[in-house]
Amino acid sequence: MKILLVYPETPSTFWSFKDALKFVSKKSAEPPLGLITVAAMLPKDWEKKLIDLNVTKLKDKDIAWADYVFLSGMNVHAKSIKEIIRRCNKLGTKIVGGGPLFTTQYKDFLGIDHFVLNEAEITLSLFLKDLEKGEPKHVYMTGDFPDISLAPMPMWELLDRKKYASMSLQYSRGCPYDCEFCSITVLNGRKPRTKSVEQFIGELNRLYEMGYRGDLSLVDDNFIGNKRKLKNEILPAIIRWQKEKKYPFHFITEVSINLADDDQLISLMVEAAVNSIFIGIETPNVESLTECGKLQNQKRDMISSVKKLQRSGMLVSAGFIIGFDNDPPDIFEQQMNFIQKSGIPAAMVGLLNAPAGTHLYKRMKKEARLLEGWSGNNMDGATNIIPKMNYRDLINGYAKIIHTIYSPREYYNRIKSFIQEYKMPSWKSGMLTFTEVKAFIKLLWSIGILEKGKRYFWKMFAYSLFKHPAKFPLAMTLAVYGYHYRRIAANI
Repeated sequence: MKILLVYPETPSTFWSFKDALKFVSKKSAEPPLGLITVAAMLPKDWEKKLIDLNVTKLKDKDIAWADYVFLSGMNVHAKSIKEIIRRCNKLGTKIVGGGPLFTTQYKDFLGIDHFVLNEAEITLSLFLKDLEKGEPKHVYMTGDFPDISLAPMPMWELLDRKKYASMSLQYSRGCPYDCEFCSITVLNGRKPRTKSVEQFIGELNRLYEMGYRGDLSLVDDNFIGNKRKLKNEILPAIIRWQKEKKYPFHFITEVSINLADDDQLISLMVEAAVNSIFIGIETPNVESLTECGKLQNQKRDMISSVKKLQRSGMLVSAGFIIGFDNDPPDIFEQQMNFIQKSGIPAAMVGLLNAPAGTHLYKRMKKEARLLEGWSGNNMDGATNIIPKMNYRDLINGYAKIIHTIYSPREYYNRIKSFIQEYKMPSWKSGMLTFTEVKAFIKLLWSIGILEKGKRYFWKMFAYSLFKHPAKFPLAMTLAVYGYHYRRIAANI
């Protein structure tokens, strides 16, 4: 068999970092980990090629070469996926669809020959057995969650690694929390399932042997879902490995805010270089947190929690949501005030949406408040629910938040606030790499000379350089992120 694995093009979103990637001469923030893991589950004697539309073009000859195109993606990729399906259908190449988008919405897509849904460790083997017999079915699905310690090592060798800003791997799946708007528990369940120490360290070794050095994105739903195993097994092993190899990797991951309650876990994560974290804060309004079931964020001073993590050596990014039924008229001011006081530079604010299969989706459908046609990008001003707040007020207030928090004055003030709080981990070098030096020259021109509001950049520049010189490279990295965010904000 000849298998072409295709990952669709991601539009310019908060997470795409397309404008920021230009500074470091990269095409995409991270690779399609799901597809290269699926590739490793296919028979070894099959030929495999990967086309990631974010780093290269999909040509007709690539499609014609393949016996099957394996296609995966998320809601935000729907437009690109439909175009890929059209091209494959036109050329007569069969398609196998899988991944989160198809798992929840496969009935919305025509032209796909076989759907291998849920987690491939179970359903892909069923498809392959039927394919060998010449009797493949149209849909394969399961309600079971597999033991991911059985998952194979991803085929990173299929990637053009130089085109990515970071590599990615996975330690666990599932989240113990069950927020109303979140599809994680629909896809991966509430019981965190983890890889073994040997398996995870083996993946680190493989990437190291391939010559990769730099950022590693841990794509876990909630990295701290199983705290006991992290503290007793995984993090001590990572720390030993990092020290032995002189810290070749720095990890980025997603956690819940209750990380701030566990000093030992914070210390171990920072020592292991798991120091860049994304937290779902959602809203400072308690009634809205209760509405969506975000229990872990309640009964705490969330700004104090964020500051504690920053002072411990963690770069905190966070998600915020507008449009809850319980949002008061002044929610826009509340959100802006919280974001500024927290000193979180990368604050992703989106409208409330109801992904298919979530508790919120079911509630909105029951209340006849569900709309069709969500793009999957909750920062484009679109929502698939009918809000209780006047829609015009919601959109205008949302736009005000985005334009305010990413204005040069507010954004650079947050960087200064963060830099003041942030404690540099002992393993972190303040020296710039050659790639960072080139990016620095580009940012001086693009941000320091060409952009409007550059005087706020130069104030932050001087503050970081003279007050906190060791943190200066990080401040410049955050300045590049802001360049991307302002371009996203300009379209809202």
